[in-house]
Amino acid sequence: MLFNLIYRSLRQHALSTLVTAGSIALAAGLLLTVWVVKTQTQAVFAATNSGFDAVLGARGSKLQLVLNTIFHLEASPGNIEAKDFEMIRHHPAVKTAIPLALGDNFHGWRIVGTIEELFTQVEYAPGRHYRILPGGRNFALGQEEAVVGSYAAKRLGWKAGTTFRPYHGLAFDPAAQHNEVYTVVGVLEPTNTPVDRVIWIPLEGVQTMKGHNPLAATELSAVLLQLRAPTAGLMLDRTLNQQGSRLTLAYPIGTIVAELFNKIAWVDQVLTLIAWLVAVLASASVLVSIYNSMSARQRDIAILRALGARRRTVCGAVVGEAAAIGALGSLLGLGVYAVLAGAVAAIIQGQTGVVLEPFRWNAVLAWGPCLYIGLCVFGGLLPAWKAYRVPVAETLAPVS
Repeated sequence: MLFNLIYRSLRQHALSTLVTAGSIALAAGLLLTVWVVKTQTQAVFAATNSGFDAVLGARGSKLQLVLNTIFHLEASPGNIEAKDFEMIRHHPAVKTAIPLALGDNFHGWRIVGTIEELFTQVEYAPGRHYRILPGGRNFALGQEEAVVGSYAAKRLGWKAGTTFRPYHGLAFDPAAQHNEVYTVVGVLEPTNTPVDRVIWIPLEGVQTMKGHNPLAATELSAVLLQLRAPTAGLMLDRTLNQQGSRLTLAYPIGTIVAELFNKIAWVDQVLTLIAWLVAVLASASVLVSIYNSMSARQRDIAILRALGARRRTVCGAVVGEAAAIGALGSLLGLGVYAVLAGAVAAIIQGQTGVVLEPFRWNAVLAWGPCLYIGLCVFGGLLPAWKAYRVPVAETLAPVS
């Protein structure tokens, strides 16, 4: 009988039910998206280092250095000299040193000069080496050739054999095009890292490109480092950062990236607060929707009571109706979450190259809907109390 009462009430008030469930769906979708994107972004960014332990660059901000060389988002804090590269690559604590030269782009896509060893000797993740798609090869030093990240190649429509002319600077300026013509000789397999968004060319290509400062031929933007042991990073940090005054060692990369999220933690807090406020409003909408319909339902409730329905049955039907609306809204909220989270993940990948997995299991996908159902049940308590107190005799008495 109870479930039949709930079903009949939902069907009788179908329009208000759908509208209320829709508001709950939007609230649930927003909360799930904020929560999953926040937790995944922090975890994925902190774990993204392209296979390196540290970055050596000019004196300045460690965070800026990491964002510029690992995530290709910031401008370089300055250049270092060739002798600095020679010093660090021969240091006994350093296992691998990969130089980088930045300063050019192609319609906003960054062009980075480096050496062949980046794609032949480095694991960008444990057990994972860079691979070039069939039909392509690595660039050759001294040649005007390029290897392109998978995401950049897809968006630009490039493949092996495509030619292009770089533009000076990190921001696209149609008037700053270089004369050199580069040929794409390979496209990297997807790595789901910022490497996918970069156009890679031989190191000296950036250093000696016409129109660059003559000093560029003997300078580097930064050096990516693999260290032999964690203690090596602490030793270099003390030598270069604490005792030196010309170079900056960004180590460890994950900790430095975590600083970024600490600085913008207030954004997460604001978004989470908004999501919770929307949740409360959605719960209130259930209360208002059912409560406002109670006047029209009083006679029906009185008839049910006269036919033998107990107070607790009527009360349970109202609470059950609120729970059903919450369940329907939460189910629809999963669909809203899929759309919102998918869109946000696409934007983050496009801007940073970092790939989120919004459809990977997260505990909030379980407790989030349960929370909304609970809030809706709470919102249904007042209308249920009003239904509980409906006077049978007075309500059914004929009006003279």
